[in-house]
Amino acid sequence: MDETRPLLSRVADAVYWMARYIERAENVARYIGVNLNLQLDLPGDPSQHWQSLIDTSGDGADFLKRYGEPSEGALTANGAPGFATQATVVDFLTFDTENPNSIFSCMRSARENARSVRETISSEMWEQVNDMYLHMASRKLAPGAEWLPEFFRQLRMSSHLFQGITDATMTHNEAWHFVRLGRKLERADKTSRILDVKYFMLLPSLSDVGTPYDDIHWSAVLKSVSGLEMYRKKYGRLEPRDIVNFLVMDRDFPRAIHYCITRADASLRAITGTEPGTFHYPSERLMGLLRSDLDFTPVDQILNNGLHGYLDALQQKVNEIDNALLSDFVDKRPPTQSQSQTSSAVSR
Repeated sequence: MDETRPLLSRVADAVYWMARYIERAENVARYIGVNLNLQLDLPGDPSQHWQSLIDTSGDGADFLKRYGEPSEGALTANGAPGFATQATVVDFLTFDTENPNSIFSCMRSARENARSVRETISSEMWEQVNDMYLHMASRKLAPGAEWLPEFFRQLRMSSHLFQGITDATMTHNEAWHFVRLGRKLERADKTSRILDVKYFMLLPSLSDVGTPYDDIHWSAVLKSVSGLEMYRKKYGRLEPRDIVNFLVMDRDFPRAIHYCITRADASLRAITGTEPGTFHYPSERLMGLLRSDLDFTPVDQILNNGLHGYLDALQQKVNEIDNALLSDFVDKRPPTQSQSQTSSAVSR
């Protein structure tokens, strides 16, 4: 970072979280949209598919507290009362104003962050964020559910449009790199969560392995990150090992974890001006360690040691990087090469 003209900490914080909130809203819209289609293709109890979205979000405790009373007549596959229905999950993840990670809450927070730095972002960026929020607010009052699939599709497209506007109209300076840093870290975290939950909680029974139902599950994983077509171009047949390799280690697919961390690392170094292979801030050290792990860990080792454990540790590392970024660039603490570890981050 240019010490003579450092980016104001409030601006860095606002654009970083503006990007993270918009990316988070888009990912939640992706999960719900895919799930709406998945329940039409798969037999059995649909509640397990909706429960997986709550597990992906990491807000299971809050959901249980808010919607702990089972819907009338709703049962899970084992006969227990069902809490996670389409109605409760869509409400909690989309419109619930008390859930800080709902789409509505994310868009509201993104809009407020964008408003606070209108002098830094382009007018087109502000207009797009504002339009997304107003569209969200208008739909919140609309009755019925027949419009949901199109609503989530439009939200994804609006997020893509915002990213394109950002790259096309904003100077690629420190503020832009903070935007990209927030977007890529959020995307890496969400890709790891969807892969983790789908891999362990929605795997078919042994009797379904190799059947069309098996392919439907894995197709849903790839559709959740808009990766089905790109995966098929590279690997062809749906295989769990190849899917893990594609979503974790691929260096070219924009939603693969390795790709996201590589770009986040590049933006962080563009902000600090630190040479590759060295670090001046704790966030640089943590980012470098995570990137090195992704560079040199083979996918077979990950699967042999346990995918869930690996992804859980990766999410913890992303949280630690987020905490370190807050300390390094927002709290205005002096740079250090301390070996101490930061605590796990929570939703801002």
